[in-house]
Amino acid sequence: MIVMITGASGGIGRATAEYFLDRGHVVHGLDISGSTLINENYTHHIADVTDPATFPEGVLPEVLINCAGIQEGNRDIDVNLKGVINVTEHYAIGSSCIKAVVNIGSASAHTGSEFPVYAASKGGILAYTKNVALRLAPQATCNSIDPGGVTTELNRCVMEDKKLWDRIMELTPLKRWASPEEIAEWIYFVAVNNRFMTGQNLLIDGGEAGRAEFVWPE
Repeated sequence: MIVMITGASGGIGRATAEYFLDRGHVVHGLDISGSTLINENYTHHIADVTDPATFPEGVLPEVLINCAGIQEGNRDIDVNLKGVINVTEHYAIGSSCIKAVVNIGSASAHTGSEFPVYAASKGGILAYTKNVALRLAPQATCNSIDPGGVTTELNRCVMEDKKLWDRIMELTPLKRWASPEEIAEWIYFVAVNNRFMTGQNLLIDGGEAGRAEFVWPE
């Protein structure tokens, strides 16, 4: 299959690109940063999800995975929510090729336990996912994967602070965070193996939502 992944240069996006490539799929990555992958089935595009004028033309994905995201306050709505809308409307809505869309939400969309604008941006993802699912049916599915803690570079400031990390683990029944590769497995399952679930927001957080408290450096 032809797969498009935003935010493909790092974190969950890169792990997802590698997961699909390892299974023989053709992957197009979109990111404002350069490529960090070398594979004959991988094509990298420098693009900004907030600016449709930068989107590559001529790519007809069968699977679209919206991983691009930031945690920068005032820009979170533009990138995390409007960026997903921009890419999805451009490549999925009206396409005869699309079979599945997977959006990356967040546990904070379910609990509200994070920075206000970030939580709001991810909350919008949940509603937009349901909207797209209705519009793509019966041709394609659309679901969101909503992780709790994931061991990415973005979270290093709490992962390397023992006091904060211990507090986080107190709130996490499974006593660990997911790896980016684990989230990539969920994305693959929802995009490729799943054929009947649509419009759903899957919370993948090790049980943390049941004991929500946002832990971050002062």
